[in-house]
Parts: sequence; structure tokens; C-alpha cells
Amino acid sequence: MTHELSFGPLEQRDAVWIFRISGHLDADFNDVRLRQKAEEIKNLDCKKLIVDIRDLHAIGSSGLSFLVELYRSVDRTSGRFVIAGPSKRIRDVIEATRLSTIFTLADDLDAALLYCAHTDADVKRAGSGNFR
Repeated sequence: MTHELSFGPLEQRDAVWIFRISGHLDADFNDVRLRQKAEEIKNLDCKKLIVDIRDLHAIGSSGLSFLVELYRSVDRTSGRFVIAGPSKRIRDVIEATRLSTIFTLADDLDAALLYCAHTDADVKRAGSGNFR
């Protein structure tokens, strides 16, 4: 069974942008399309970006690089970048590569939206890493 990669439309809820990815994000995917999508998101000048990956089934090194590029497109001084809904398999990959030290992981979209709604002081009190 093939799980072709697809991107959902970018959705904005107040100051938060939501970007959905489904399928497989691995080495078989066209890097040009990834660069184009990353550039499109960077041009939005997002302060808060949630990448909803609940329907992403596999990720490879090019997919991880893509997530890092998305992370870098968000203003790191006052912005928020959250990966919502990672499966156990993808969470394990993110943790094994130690990207969990820079990404905030949320169990689902609601938790990610809650994280984005908090102030910097709230987040510091809650600690870094996974937000629940």
C-alpha cells in the first residue's frame, strides 16, 4: 500500500497557522516540492505555526530536514512552533534524532493550540519539551 505525501491547505486561526501533512515524508519524495512549500510558509512570516502530522505514517531524513526548515521559518524570539499528533513511530524518530530538544510536540491539535495560546511566562513555568 502506498501513502503518497500530501499537504493540506494552510489554515489560519487568529495568529496561528496550521499546516497538515499526511502520507509518507521520506527520501522518495521530490525535494523541490518540499523547498517550495517551506518557502511558501516562510513568506507568511508566521509567528505561530502548528504542523499537524496525525496522518503522517513515515518520515525519513529529508522529512526531518523539512521540519527543521519549517521550524527555522518561525520567529524564534517570540514565536511558537509545534508538531501536533505524531504517531508513536514518528515520535520515536524525532526523539532518537534529538530533535525533540528543539521541537515542541503536542499529542493533538487541541493541545498544540493551547500551547500557542499561552504566554512566554506560562510556557517557562510548564517547562520545555512536550506540552500537554
